[in-house]
Amino acid sequence: MPQASGLPMRRPVLNSAQAQSGVGESQVEATEWCALVVEDEPLTRTTIRATLLKEGFKVLEAESGEEALGLFDSATPHVVILDIGLPGLNGFEVCQKIRAKREDTGILMLTARTDPEDKITGLTLGADDYLVKPFNPGELIARIRAVLRRSALMNHAEEPLVFGNLCLDFQAQQALKNGVDVNLSPREFMLLAILPRHPGQVMTRDQLGKEVWGANHRGNARALDVFVCKLREKIEDDPTTPQIIRTVRGAGYICG
Repeated sequence: MPQASGLPMRRPVLNSAQAQSGVGESQVEATEWCALVVEDEPLTRTTIRATLLKEGFKVLEAESGEEALGLFDSATPHVVILDIGLPGLNGFEVCQKIRAKREDTGILMLTARTDPEDKITGLTLGADDYLVKPFNPGELIARIRAVLRRSALMNHAEEPLVFGNLCLDFQAQQALKNGVDVNLSPREFMLLAILPRHPGQVMTRDQLGKEVWGANHRGNARALDVFVCKLREKIEDDPTTPQIIRTVRGAGYICG
């Protein structure tokens, strides 16, 4: 199938038999993007599947969190469209487990609820984006494409960036503080990488949100503040008086 426009280079996908036989990714021809749809509501799942197939995706489907993790291990999809309200393991638990397995898999969470706390929780656990039902199929595809582009950018090797006692290793996707890995999530790493590239410049919450979660990001200031707070706990000597990511009251954040 032809590659959907605006998407980065595909990486190979192993099917169940190939994964079990130990075939390496370099030995498998990359023919299409693979999406795992995790949704227990049949009509919604069918609609998402039809939308993705129309865009040239290979589609895997799961009705529960446990089934989703099994498919994820065997097929290594490029992106997971993940409902929060699942039987058994809920979407938050599945997101956390997937993110612990791979950092470069895109995760787009779905929910019928509009509670902002759900969004904060999902993004904190490693989701790349968040979409509230009901949604337009065109917006779903746009969000997925944005997630895949950001995943590709995260894998782009750059020279290490050093500022203060921190070193950002882009190839390893690690932040080292005094030589020790501080265990950042992929989005925490991306946020930390953005600010030093704009020395002396105040970045608004809206700018940072769009840099980390894409142009379609419609988050709120509190969600980003919670995200920054958790990042500070990992990188600052004293998170209550931050020296690396400083708040500019009424404006946003600045590095140093």
